[in-house]
Amino acid sequence: MTPTQIEITRWNAEEFQRLVLNSKPRVAVFDCDGTLWGGDSGYGFMAWSLEQGLVSRSTSDWIDTRHRAYRSGKVSEEDICGEMVQIYAGLRDQELRAAAATYVNEFVLEHIFAEMAELVAALRRAGTELWAVSSTNRWVIAEGIRDLGIPESRILAAEVRVVDGVITHEIVDVPTGAGKAVALKRAGLPNPDAVFGNSVHDLAMLELARNPFPVNPSPALLAAAAKNGWGYFRPHAAEGIHAIVAGE
Repeated sequence: MTPTQIEITRWNAEEFQRLVLNSKPRVAVFDCDGTLWGGDSGYGFMAWSLEQGLVSRSTSDWIDTRHRAYRSGKVSEEDICGEMVQIYAGLRDQELRAAAATYVNEFVLEHIFAEMAELVAALRRAGTELWAVSSTNRWVIAEGIRDLGIPESRILAAEVRVVDGVITHEIVDVPTGAGKAVALKRAGLPNPDAVFGNSVHDLAMLELARNPFPVNPSPALLAAAAKNGWGYFRPHAAEGIHAIVAGE
C-alpha cells in the first residue's frame, strides 16, 4: 500500500452522509463533473455540439487543435475552459440552452451519482443553501443541477457575456483552480461550511471550507487530502471510472 492509502480514511456511504449532515452546513458548495456525476460534461458537450454543427468547420478545427495543445500541456486549464465557451459567440443564448438541455438529458442525467443526489436532497430538506461551482459552461451546469434542486442563481461556472440574447466573446468568469476560491469569495462565500470536489482543480475551494469533503478524488487530490488529514468518499458508480483514470 502507498503512504496515501495508509494515511487517508475512506468513508462508506452511511459515514459520509452522517458526517456531512451532522456538520449542519448552512452553505454547501459542489463541484459538478466527477463530483455530482461521472464524466467530463464540459468536453462532452463541446464534442457533441461540434458534431451537431453548432459552430463553423473552421471554429471546430481551431478548438480541436487548441484542446490537443491543452492535453499536451501547452494551453492552461483556464484558457481552454474559456475558449470552449467563446466558440459559441454569435449564436443565441436560447439556442445553447436548448442544446445543453438535449445533451444533458441524453448523456449526463443517467450518470448522476445516486449517493450524491440523496445527499443533496437531504441538505435541501435541512434548509442548506446549495451552490454549484464548475469550469464547465453554465448552460450545461444549469441543466445538470436542475433536478437536484440547486437554483440557477447559485451557479458559478464558465460563462461569457450575453447581449440582447446573443452570445459574445467576453469572458465573465472561468472558475477553475484558484479561480474557484476567488469566485466563491466574490459571491460572498469566503468560508463555506461544506465543499465537495473531485480534482486538484477543486483544492483551493476545498481549503476554504470549514468541512472539506473530497468525493471520487483524482490521484492528485487524494495525495493532497492525505497531506491535509482529510477523509474521502467514492460513490459506488465511480469505481469503474476511478479504475480507468488510475490505469492511465
